[in-house]
Amino acid sequence: MNLELRHLRAVVAVADHGSFTTAAVQLGVSQPALTRTVQQAERILQTQLFDRTSRRVELAESATDFVTAAKRMLFDLEQAVASLTARRALRLGFSWLLPDSWAHATVAGFERATGVTVDIARFDDPLRALREGQVDVAVVRRRGRGSSITYRALYNEARVAAVSASSELASREHLTWHELRELPLVVNTLTGTTVPRSWRGADRAENRKVVECTNFDEWLELIAADRGVGAVPEIAARRVNHSHVRFIPIPDAPPTMLQLAYLTATPNATVDAFVDAALRAVNREARPRDGGDVHA
Repeated sequence: MNLELRHLRAVVAVADHGSFTTAAVQLGVSQPALTRTVQQAERILQTQLFDRTSRRVELAESATDFVTAAKRMLFDLEQAVASLTARRALRLGFSWLLPDSWAHATVAGFERATGVTVDIARFDDPLRALREGQVDVAVVRRRGRGSSITYRALYNEARVAAVSASSELASREHLTWHELRELPLVVNTLTGTTVPRSWRGADRAENRKVVECTNFDEWLELIAADRGVGAVPEIAARRVNHSHVRFIPIPDAPPTMLQLAYLTATPNATVDAFVDAALRAVNREARPRDGGDVHA
């Protein structure tokens, strides 16, 4: 038996979700059928692709390059099919709290001007999705490493503190940036905007306790459980309604920067048109901004 597309799709789905159950739902097949397909792929390749326990499914280290190549192959195939069927779409990725008024104005203006549809998708790590070809443009608040991505600064976002409703700080009307420097800090290591080095020089606490997670939902629940404090763009205070989390202004906190990210080595007129639409929306709203093109 030869390796088929269904094998690649099955392996990639399980690798992305870390779960046969969730991957089966995404692919629209039963879990036993998905398990059989992955086992077939392992027999064909003569290697174990996943480390399985009773609680977790993790991609085997030896299979990392294979899965990355499989994702690129599936993406290239989707692109080829899309070109044959004249499908016109730009894929926009984000991780959490896509800015409402700016995003809606940008998408609507871009679609009117170009006739291209914007497909919006959430990823825990949108920069990884960008590198793997799953999206064309990513909305980010934090830059990654490497030289393959260009960043366009859009506008500054004020920060607010996030504290548990059971915290002594919950009744405060506002906090200072300095007050937060020694408190245990909850950090989203993939896309979070506030990390220990956000405090500089003499204002940075030594041996600070840091509680790590990898997505916004986990971050929010750790705050609610009073494992530490956090700081996020003020949009969270407007958009997130959690009975055990309080958002408190930090007037003197340094702002975060909302940015667009796209692959440097892939010239694309559609991406350029989307970036232009995004900047026009920023200018119409008179948002505070700085910076320009940055290659990282």
